Amino acid sequence: MKKLLIAGNWKSNKTVQEAIAWLLEWNAKCQMLNAKWENATVVLCVPFTLLYPLKQEIDRLQLPIELGAQDVSPFPDGAYTGEVSARQIKELSDWVIIGHSERRKYFGETDEILAQKVDQAKSAGLHIIYCVPDKETTVPPGVDAVAYEPMWAIGTGKSDTPENAGEVIRGIKVKTNIPVVIYGGSVTQENVASFVSQEAIDGVLPGGASLDPEKFANLIKNACNPR
Repeated sequence: MKKLLIAGNWKSNKTVQEAIAWLLEWNAKCQMLNAKWENATVVLCVPFTLLYPLKQEIDRLQLPIELGAQDVSPFPDGAYTGEVSARQIKELSDWVIIGHSERRKYFGETDEILAQKVDQAKSAGLHIIYCVPDKETTVPPGVDAVAYEPMWAIGTGKSDTPENAGEVIRGIKVKTNIPVVIYGGSVTQENVASFVSQEAIDGVLPGGASLDPEKFANLIKNACNPR
């Protein structure tokens, strides 16, 4: 059975109190479902403000989930007010999302800036999930996983078909030689199995479905144990 990468993306949501409550409820739900995922790496990508408190709680409870940031500075430590460097992120998490469609759309991030972010993240030892809207988008060297996320499927409730997503992802793998490519775009607990059952798809990047602890627990269970 192939190894899956399941990375929940909270985007700009949740306070510290809400995040801790989510984690406790998610853990309880996973235990109730007797959810096991030896064949999956589960990552939670959260706002910078939540990395420290969630790391403390995950370590305390010894939970089988890893942390990721949703962005990283294209610059090293230094006089870059408002930025969070890769070295600072690495202290609290092992993963980072770079190039999400919302960063490209709302913050004007270019391929050049994203390549700088990849360089910084790689130099700090972070695992990188690099998002692309299609198989034509350039992927910088040093990326650990690519996430195919069609622009029209982000936050719309409309997902690509598993068959088409699988075909695009096959094309990405041929072009980049990156072995781990996942799908993002209105992934739910109901449709996740249909995506990961595609031979080329190595996991998913759910957004809205990761905000609810019960839905995310069910999503993981359905991905790891497709019927």
